[in-house]
Amino acid sequence: GVQVTVFNQRSVADIFSMMYQVAAMVGKVDQGLQLIAQMQSNLLLIKEQSRQLIRRPVVYFEEWDTPNMSCIAWVSELIGIAGGDDCFPELAAMPLGKGRIIADPLDIVRRGPDIIFGSWCGKKFRPEHVAARAGWQDVPAVKKNQLFEIKSPDILQPGPAALTDGVSHMHKIIMAWGEIGRAHV
Repeated sequence: GVQVTVFNQRSVADIFSMMYQVAAMVGKVDQGLQLIAQMQSNLLLIKEQSRQLIRRPVVYFEEWDTPNMSCIAWVSELIGIAGGDDCFPELAAMPLGKGRIIADPLDIVRRGPDIIFGSWCGKKFRPEHVAARAGWQDVPAVKKNQLFEIKSPDILQPGPAALTDGVSHMHKIIMAWGEIGRAHV
């Protein structure tokens, strides 16, 4: 006899929808709409700032290391907002992790990511382990030491933290990468 509500948000739009529904459920629609508008405005600002990049970096976001697993839809969308291009956009649409497994790790190498973000849910991302993978020595991100951890609570939970902390962290790194590129032009 207890009401149960389950959310299964998989995209940025789904996250905002869930936030609105929760605000409505607790009788705080006006505050919820205000928070949503503030977050949407911040995402637009980040997207606008990203237009300053001379070139958008190719970004590989690794959710898990063995086997290699690429990111889910909302993370891929946030990479785009932050100024990057997801290395595996076709996998981001897969709702389950097994659909985002990259069978051949050299597929990652062939796509030549400029930046690698790691968020190994439940364990610390080890950039040195990624850099030491067989055949990865020529990956631009490895050659230029552009491997970064994004804490799982900041990006892999489909809620407000991903839309604030996670995207902001990625944006700062992507914009710093762009400044390095300007220095070599």
